[in-house]
Amino acid sequence: MKDIPSRYNPKEAEKNLYSAWEQKGLFHVEADQSKKPFTIVIPPPNVTGILHMGHALNNTLQDILIRWKRMQGFNSLWMPGTDHAGIATQNVVERKLAKQNKKRDDLGREEFLKEVWKWREEYGNTIIMQLKRLGSSCDWSRTRFTMDEAYSKAVNEAFVRLWNKGLIYQGDYIINWCPRCLTALSDEEAPHQERDGFLYYIKYPIKDSDESVTVATTRPETMLGDTGLAVNPKDKRYKNIWGKVLILPIMNREIPVVKDDFVDPEFGTGAVKVTPAHDPNDFEMGTRHNLERVLVMNPDATMNKNAGEFKDRDRFEAREAIIEILKKQSLLVKVEPHKHAVGHCYRCNTMIEPYLSRQWFVKTAPLAKPAIEAVKKGKIKFYPKRWTKVYLNWMENIRPWCISRQIWWGHRIPVYYCMDCKKETIAAIEKPSKCRACGSSNLKQDEDVLDTWFSSWLWPFATLGWPEETKDLKHFYPTNALVTAPEILFFWVARMIMSGIEFMGEIPFDSVYLHGTVRDLTGKKMSKSLGNIIDPIDVIDEFGADALRFSMIAITSTGQDVYLSKEKFHIGRNFANKIWNASRFVLMNVDPTSAEKGAKKDASIADKWILSRLNRVIRTVDKSLENYRFNDAEMLLYDFFWHDFCDWYVEMVKPEITGENKGPGAEGSKSVLIYVLENSLKLLHPFMPFVTERVWQNIEDRKSLVSESWPKIDKKSIDNKIESNVALIKDIIISIRNIRADMNIPHSVRLKVYLSPLKKGGETKLKGAIEYIKNLARLEDLVIDKKIKKPKHSASAILEGFNVFIPLEGIIDFDAEKVRLSKKMADIEKQVKFSEKRLKDKNFVAKAPEKIVNMEKERKDKLIGQIDRLKDTLKGL
Repeated sequence: MKDIPSRYNPKEAEKNLYSAWEQKGLFHVEADQSKKPFTIVIPPPNVTGILHMGHALNNTLQDILIRWKRMQGFNSLWMPGTDHAGIATQNVVERKLAKQNKKRDDLGREEFLKEVWKWREEYGNTIIMQLKRLGSSCDWSRTRFTMDEAYSKAVNEAFVRLWNKGLIYQGDYIINWCPRCLTALSDEEAPHQERDGFLYYIKYPIKDSDESVTVATTRPETMLGDTGLAVNPKDKRYKNIWGKVLILPIMNREIPVVKDDFVDPEFGTGAVKVTPAHDPNDFEMGTRHNLERVLVMNPDATMNKNAGEFKDRDRFEAREAIIEILKKQSLLVKVEPHKHAVGHCYRCNTMIEPYLSRQWFVKTAPLAKPAIEAVKKGKIKFYPKRWTKVYLNWMENIRPWCISRQIWWGHRIPVYYCMDCKKETIAAIEKPSKCRACGSSNLKQDEDVLDTWFSSWLWPFATLGWPEETKDLKHFYPTNALVTAPEILFFWVARMIMSGIEFMGEIPFDSVYLHGTVRDLTGKKMSKSLGNIIDPIDVIDEFGADALRFSMIAITSTGQDVYLSKEKFHIGRNFANKIWNASRFVLMNVDPTSAEKGAKKDASIADKWILSRLNRVIRTVDKSLENYRFNDAEMLLYDFFWHDFCDWYVEMVKPEITGENKGPGAEGSKSVLIYVLENSLKLLHPFMPFVTERVWQNIEDRKSLVSESWPKIDKKSIDNKIESNVALIKDIIISIRNIRADMNIPHSVRLKVYLSPLKKGGETKLKGAIEYIKNLARLEDLVIDKKIKKPKHSASAILEGFNVFIPLEGIIDFDAEKVRLSKKMADIEKQVKFSEKRLKDKNFVAKAPEKIVNMEKERKDKLIGQIDRLKDTLKGL
C-alpha cells in the first residue's frame, strides 16, 4: 500500500501530470477508419490573446466533451489553433513601433510584416501555454495558425472559387469605417452603443421663396454632403413642396425634394436630409432617385475639400463650427437632447463613420439558403434551443458581406491587375506570370486584405488539409460539436455553416452549444476597462485548475450567464480536497490490488444501494452530457460522491473496513468501496482531470485515466426498492440528528430511540439496517415496535411510514431547554422578518441577479422549516 500524502498539492501535481500526458502522446489521434470519430474544432483564440474567464469557461466545456468521448472509445480529436486577428495584431505591433517613434508607413509593407511575424514568434503562443495549464487535452501536434502557408492557400482557393461563381464582387457602397484603424468593418464588428446626443432642427430654404423646410439630424457635419431632401408621399404636410428645389445651407447648393416610402413621418419633422455618401439608408434612397454622391470626409474623419471652408477640421470640431454659423444665419430652429445607438469599432472603440468606399463583397444570400435549410431540417441543432430562432432570423435577412480590410496584416486579396493594358483583373491562388489580355508581366496585387473571419469560416475543414483530400479530412469531417459564445454566432458560426456546405457539400458540425457570458456579481460583463476581471492563471496558481474548472461549471446553468467572484472558487477547491481525503481514507484502509471488484450475491443493503446509485448516476450523466447539460452532470456527480458515497456509504461501512466491527460482509464492502471509488474517478475525470489522475496513480500501476474506459451501466444493479429503503434509513438518521442538534445533546451521549411503524410490515424496510442506524445516529439502543406510544418527556418526529420517539428524561434540563429553544426561535423569527422585508423590496428583486433572489427565498424557507421543527420540539417538552 502506498504512502499517500495527507494533503493534495495542485501546483505540484498539475505540472507533472500534464507533462506526462503530453510525453505519452495521450491526446494525439490518427485517422483510423475502423474507429468512430468525434471531432471538436477549437474556436481559435486570437494570437494576441491571453487567457480570460470566457476562454476558461469555453475550453473547460470542450475538454469535458472530448475527455468523455475519448474514454467512451471514440477516435477523439480536439483540433487546436490560433487566429491571426488582423486588426488586433496590427494594432499591437503599431503600438510597439510607436514607442520607438516609428509608424508602419516608415517601414513599408514588407518590413512591417516582418515585424508582425517576429512579434508572433515571441508572443503568439502565450494563450496555448495557458490553455495547457487549464488542462485542455487538444492534439497540440496539429496546432494550426490561420496565416500558415497551407492555410493561406486554402483561403485563396475559397476566394477564387467564389469569384468564379460570381459570388464575389467589388462595388461602391456605404460601409462601417473606423477612422482610427483606417479600415472597413462588417456590421458585426461595429456593435452599437447607446449614446447621449442631440437632435438639431435646421431650416432648408425653398428656392425663390421666403419659406423653408425644417429637418432634424443627429450629424450636422454630414449636411455638407446633402444632395436631396426626402418626405413620405403619404405625409400630406409636405404635399406643397413636392418637386421643389431647396438651397442647402452654408454650401448654397441646390438640392431636390423627393418622395420616398422609407421616410418615417414620426421621426423629427418628417422631412429628412439625404446624404448618399454618409448614410446607408440615404445611399439606398439616393440610388432610387439618382442623387449625386458627395463625400465630405477623409478616411481619418477630418473634412475634405468637398466640405469647403471646413476642410481639414475634425468631424466633431466641424460640427460645432457649422452649428455656430447656422445660429448666425437664423437657420438653427432648436436643439433637443436625443439618445441614439451609434456603431463603434469592436477593437479600438472609436465611433465608426458610415462611409462611401470601394470594397469587396460576398453575395451571401445564395450561401445562406442551404444553411437555413440545414437548421430547419434539424441537421444542425442549437443548444439552448432558443438560439435557433435568432440564427434563422439573421440568416433570412442576411446582407452582403464586406470582406476587404484596409490593413497590411492578413491574407492579401488574391486579385491582380495589369498595370499596362489596365483591362485585365485576375483572381488566382498563385500570382499569375503574365496578363492574359496583353501578355505583360507588370501585374499588381490588390492592396486590401481579407476580413479575418473570411479565413476562420473555413476552420472546420481547412485545419484538416482542405482543399487537398487528406485522410484526416475524410475521417474527421464533418466535425461533431461546436462550443462557442453567442456573440460570434453571426461572425463565425453562421459563416462556417455556409462555407462547409459550399466547399465540402456537408454541414461542418451537427451540434452548436452556446454558453453564457462571464459577468461579475453585479451583472457587468468582465472587462479590463471596467477593472472587474479575474485572471484565470491567478486562480489556477491559488486554487488549482480543477477548482477553476469545477467552480465555473457548478455555477453555470445551461446557456446562462455566469456570475463570478473569487470566492466561488472555494467550491471547486473544497471538492478537490474532498476527493483527495476520501480517496486517501479508502486506500489507507483497503488494499486495491487484493479487493475483488463489485458486489457479491450476499452483499449488504449498503453495498446494493451504492451500486444502484452509481449506475443510476452513470446513466443520467451520459444523458446530461449528450444534451450539453454540463451543470446538471457535474452537480449530480458532486452530490453522489460527496453525499451518497462519502457522507453515507463510507460512514456505513467504516466500522467494518477499519476493523472496529469486522463482520462477514467486510470483504464484500471493501470490493464495492474500491469499485465505486474507481468508477467515481472515471466519471469525475472530464470535469477535474488532475486530482482524479493523481488519485488514480495511488490505486495501482495502470494506464492513465485519460485513456481508461468510461463506466458502463449495469442495469441489473439499479434497484428502486433498495434506494427507497435507504432513503427511509437516511431520513430516520437525519431526524435523530436534528433532534440532537435542536436539543443541544452532545454527540458523545448515546440515545435510546423507539421507532413505531405506521403500516403493517413497515419494519421489513429496515432489515439489515439496524447497525447502520445505531452507528450513524450514535444510539445505545434502537427499539422497533408498532405498539409503542410516545413516552413522557420525549422528542418526536413523524416520517413517511414511521414515528420516531426519543426519551429525554435524565438527558436534558427541561426548563433550561425550553428557555433556550424559545430564545433560539425568536432569533430565527427575526431573520425571517428581515428576509421577508428584503424580498418585498422592489429594488432588490429588480436589480439583484436572479440567483441571489432565489438564494434569499431558499434561505427564508429553510428558516421557516427550522421554526416549525422547534415548535414541535417545544410542544413535546
